[in-house]
Amino acid sequence: MLTAAAVAVAIAVVAAACWLVVRDSLYQQARNDLAEAPRPLPGRELVLGPCADNAQDALAALPPNTDSLHRNMWDIQVVTADNRVCFTPGSTRVIDTVPSDLKAGSPNRATYREGRYTDGKPALIRVIPASVGGKPAVMLTATSLSNVHESLNNLALLMTGVAGLGVIGAGVAGRVVARSALKPVDQLTDAVEHIARTEEVGSTIPVNGSDEIARLSASFNSMSTALANSRERQTRLIADAGHELRTPLTSLRTNVDLLIRSDAQGRALPPETRARMLGNMKAQMQELTVLIGDLLQLSRPDTPNPEAVRTVVPFHETVERALERGRLRGPALTFLTEVNPWYVHGDPAALERAVINLLDNAVKYSPPSGTVEVRLRAGRLTVRDHGPGIPADELPFVFDRFWRSPSSRQLPGSGLGLSIVAQTVRDTGGQVSLGPASDGGPGTQAVMVLPGQPDDPR
Repeated sequence: MLTAAAVAVAIAVVAAACWLVVRDSLYQQARNDLAEAPRPLPGRELVLGPCADNAQDALAALPPNTDSLHRNMWDIQVVTADNRVCFTPGSTRVIDTVPSDLKAGSPNRATYREGRYTDGKPALIRVIPASVGGKPAVMLTATSLSNVHESLNNLALLMTGVAGLGVIGAGVAGRVVARSALKPVDQLTDAVEHIARTEEVGSTIPVNGSDEIARLSASFNSMSTALANSRERQTRLIADAGHELRTPLTSLRTNVDLLIRSDAQGRALPPETRARMLGNMKAQMQELTVLIGDLLQLSRPDTPNPEAVRTVVPFHETVERALERGRLRGPALTFLTEVNPWYVHGDPAALERAVINLLDNAVKYSPPSGTVEVRLRAGRLTVRDHGPGIPADELPFVFDRFWRSPSSRQLPGSGLGLSIVAQTVRDTGGQVSLGPASDGGPGTQAVMVLPGQPDDPR
C-alpha cells in the first residue's frame, strides 16, 4: 500500500506538471497565431463591413461567401464608442465583449484575455484600441480554443488512465516484492512465537543473502543458539551443584544419624570415635560453607556490574595478604616472591579471593617441601608450582564451572575456584591463563594480567 501510494503521488505530480506544460505550450501557440492577425495601422481607416447596433444584425449583413486570407482563422469585430458593432470580411461568429474592453490603453499595445463567443465556445481574444470614422473604437480579434480544450481534456483522460494502471501495477508489484522480501521475517516471527509458546530455545531459521533481513535472521540464530547454550550451562550448573552438595550432606546425615542412634539406644560412642565424627562433621560444614560461597560468587552476571564496589586497589598489598594465607596452608613449602607496586580499579574482596584461589591451587598440587614462585611485575602476576602439571588436552576446560581433572578428583575442592578467578579478572578488564611452566620445567604456571599503573592515582 505504501508503494502504491508513493507511486500514485509521483505519477500525480508528474502528470500535473506535464499537463500544465502542455497547456502553457498550447496557449502560447494560440497567442502567437493570434498575434499574426491583422491589426489597425496608424493613420489608416479599417476596412469594415456593415455596422449595426446589434452584433447579430451586423454579422448577418456581411456579404456571403466572403473570401479572405484570415477566414476561419480569426473572427474580427470592432466596437465603437457609441456601442455600434462592425465586422471585417471573413468573420463568422460574434465575440462576447466585457466592459474592460472599451477601456483599452495604447493603440500600439495589445492585451489578451480568455473569453467566449456568444454561442458559448471558448476563445482567446486580442484587444487593440482603434479608430472608426475619426471616433475611438476597440478592435477584438478572437481565435477558437475548442481544439486546445479538447486536446487538454484528452491528455487529462490519458494521464488518468496511465496513472491508474501505474498505481495498480505498482500495488501488485509492491505486494509481490514485499511478500518475497519479508518471507524471512514471517519465518522469524514463527520461530519467535514457537519459542514463546514452547520455551524451546535453539530454534533457527535459514539465512539467504546478505541484506538487512539476512543479517536479522543471522542475529536471531546467534541469539537463539546463545540462549540454548545458556540454558544448557544453567542446567549443567544446577546438576553439578546438586552433585557437589550431595556428598557433604550425605556424610553429615550419616554422622548425625549415628550420633542420634547411639544416644537413642543408650550406647555411647567411644570418645575417640565421637571426636572423629564431630571433626568430620565440622570439615563437611566447612566444605559446604566454601561451596556455597563459591556458588554465590559465581551467581553474579558474566558482564561487569556497574553497581559493584570498584575502587583503587593496591594490588601488591592484596598479593602480600594472600601470600600470608598461602604460607599458613602450606607451611612446608618454600615461597619465592617478587612483588612490585601496582594499582588497579576493581573489587578489593573479589581480587583477593582470586589471588587466594590461585595460591590454593599451587599449594594443593605442589609436592611436599616444594617451591611456589609468585611474581608481580608491571601488573603481570605469575604463580608457578612444581607439581605434576595439567595435561594439554585438559587446559581448555580448567576455567569451566565444576570442572575437575580426573587425576585430582580425590583431592578436596569443588571445581569452582578457577571459574571465580576468570570471572573476577574479566570484570576487572584483565586476562588470565593457565598452562605449563614457561621454562619448560615441571608444574603449572598461572598468569593474571590486570590494567593499572605503578603509582597511586589517588
